[in-house]
Amino acid sequence: MPVRSKEMLMDLWMSLLLVWITCVSSASMTPIIGQSRSTQTGGPAAVASGLGEGQRLLSRAKRGWVWNQMFVLEEFSGRDPILVGRLHTDLDVGNKNIKYVLSGEGAGTIFAINELTGDIHAMKRLDREEKAEYTLKAQVVDADNNEPLEPPSEFIIKVQDINDNPPQFIEGPYHASVPEMSAVGTPVTRVTATDADDPVYGNSAKLVYSILDGQPYFSVDPNTATIKIALHGMDREMREEYLVVIQAKDMGGHMGGLSGTTTVTVTLTDINDNPPKFSKSLYEFVIPEDRTVGEVGGRVKANDRDIGENAKSTYNIIEGDDQGSFEIITDTQTQEGILRLKKPLDYENKRTFTLKVEATNIRAEPSPSGGPFKDTATVKITVEDTDEPPVFSKPMYLLEVKENAPINTVIGTVTARDPDASGSLVRYFIDRHTDLERQFNINVDDGKITLAKALDRETDTWHNITVTATEVRNHSQISRANVAIRVMDINDNAPEFADEYDAVLCENGKPGQVVQIVSAVDKDDPIQGHYFDYRLVPEMLNNPNFTIKNNQDNTISILAKHDTFRRQKQKLYYLPIIVTDNGNPPMSSTNTLTIRVCGCSKEGIVGSCNAEASVLPIGLSMGALIAILACIILLLVIVVLFVTLRRHKNEPLIIKDDEDVRENIIRYDDEGGGEEDTEAFDIATLQNPDGINGYLPRKDIKPDLQFMPRIFFLSTYLNKCLKKLLKTRRATFLYTF
Repeated sequence: MPVRSKEMLMDLWMSLLLVWITCVSSASMTPIIGQSRSTQTGGPAAVASGLGEGQRLLSRAKRGWVWNQMFVLEEFSGRDPILVGRLHTDLDVGNKNIKYVLSGEGAGTIFAINELTGDIHAMKRLDREEKAEYTLKAQVVDADNNEPLEPPSEFIIKVQDINDNPPQFIEGPYHASVPEMSAVGTPVTRVTATDADDPVYGNSAKLVYSILDGQPYFSVDPNTATIKIALHGMDREMREEYLVVIQAKDMGGHMGGLSGTTTVTVTLTDINDNPPKFSKSLYEFVIPEDRTVGEVGGRVKANDRDIGENAKSTYNIIEGDDQGSFEIITDTQTQEGILRLKKPLDYENKRTFTLKVEATNIRAEPSPSGGPFKDTATVKITVEDTDEPPVFSKPMYLLEVKENAPINTVIGTVTARDPDASGSLVRYFIDRHTDLERQFNINVDDGKITLAKALDRETDTWHNITVTATEVRNHSQISRANVAIRVMDINDNAPEFADEYDAVLCENGKPGQVVQIVSAVDKDDPIQGHYFDYRLVPEMLNNPNFTIKNNQDNTISILAKHDTFRRQKQKLYYLPIIVTDNGNPPMSSTNTLTIRVCGCSKEGIVGSCNAEASVLPIGLSMGALIAILACIILLLVIVVLFVTLRRHKNEPLIIKDDEDVRENIIRYDDEGGGEEDTEAFDIATLQNPDGINGYLPRKDIKPDLQFMPRIFFLSTYLNKCLKKLLKTRRATFLYTF
């Protein structure tokens, strides 16, 4: 009922307001007779009395429109058209036959004019928010012939606003956020409402904001619509989201004004105002001693009421792990502390651990409560005893043995023990996959490694074997250890030449020339390095041809003593040299150097090393020799050919015996050519075959000498060719035939 009474009272006030506006508008639009506001010329004002018919008194009449602007109230919903205003002219004196004409925006549809009185009425309900004003034209015309009596004049009809539009929040609903624990008065967000009514006329668009829901947490500025924190100590962990209802009311917030509302969802964002807290003050874990390094031993968890980065913590062991047997890391997914083994556990050495673990926030912001952003808990670890495999005294053994050591020599010993309290006996074995040639043996009881086969350092310097240790009472418990055996060198190899040298000595060399530089190698590897001593064998100490020179770098130079070496005399020389090392005892060997005597150019370039080559012209190349040989062979072939032809008796090609002709008739199917066949061949030539190619045997020369001129010509030509070839090679050659 109170709400209904309030609405009825508001309707009453609205009705009174509309009546008042209508009355004021009508009174202001009433024409004033005899008053003129126009200076434009109008139609005739009156007709002078006493004038005859057809005579008119022409005079300039003043225009007498009586209005300024017309106004009409929007949203008027009466049954009759509402009077907007009245037009009047000085020409309308009562006895003139005139009428008023209206044109322009809405003329005839929205607005209508009384042709006789000039009253303008609004025929439809108007809305200022759709169109605020209309521009029209009014004119006075003769009622009989519609001739204009005055020029048209424009005027405006403005639609007066009423408060018919409530405020609206176009951008709503709103969402905003503010950090928790913000101070009172901290701005959260700002909302904005709009009113479609006229902001100039009256208070229809003057808005005032208020908060309907959301107190006492938030407040709103009535003019700026800024929402602010109104309560101290708003904690996100207690309540994270608030729904605030904001109202905007026009008419300055007075009674009768229209209103609109919107909602603002305010979310408190997290700050790091809560420390981590362990769910338990004591954690207990049992870890077997055979658990490997890096495996997980347990998990702890410190909860944080904050979220996101503010809830992340790091874990540290601050007490109880002096040996560094454990480490704790953070699981990024669950934010748990993962306890892992950093060193192997040994039940026999230490059976329990008591650790103090601390959880600390990554972001250490000042707490409103002033407390620390950390928490501690105790972790008790019990080591569980397990059957462990034997443990070697060393993870790897390095042993040495000389290469001349006899069989069954003890090289070294490996030891292993059972770490369990019961202490089982241990047996030792060699993994034969690592000793395929079975060069070593091991004593199963005491772990002594002995030599089974002779060793040679020059073949294998290192031998890597694997030794296993197995418990007697539990054969599944096996341990392994690597044993590296180094074969130590002894001086058991004599030095020898580093290469099979091909020494060459030039005939035209000078005394003291270096024939060859000789070096030596030794398969042994002494600690102090190699040093070689070179000397000639005793029977060659007084060698008249060669001597040696020490180059002080483990090499020697072979030098020639004279320059009278000739291939015809001796083409090979053998020089035995003794090479001795510096080992203990010293080892030596005799190596023979073969020296060849060769012909060399003036620049020292080696030519031929054969003794037969000295009879050939000096400087004659192998290509020239081949050419000469080819010419000789060709000459011999020609001679043999002609001799063969000479001894061969030619048979006549044509049989002159008539009987033979009759006896040898050849039949063929080709058609003859007639007389052309007699001209195709020279019968005389066919009957005398010795005259073919224009050569006939001479009868004044003996048959044996008929071919000599040709043979002599060929031999002379070949002789010239050979002489020219030998001349170009700067050599002499005697050739006769």
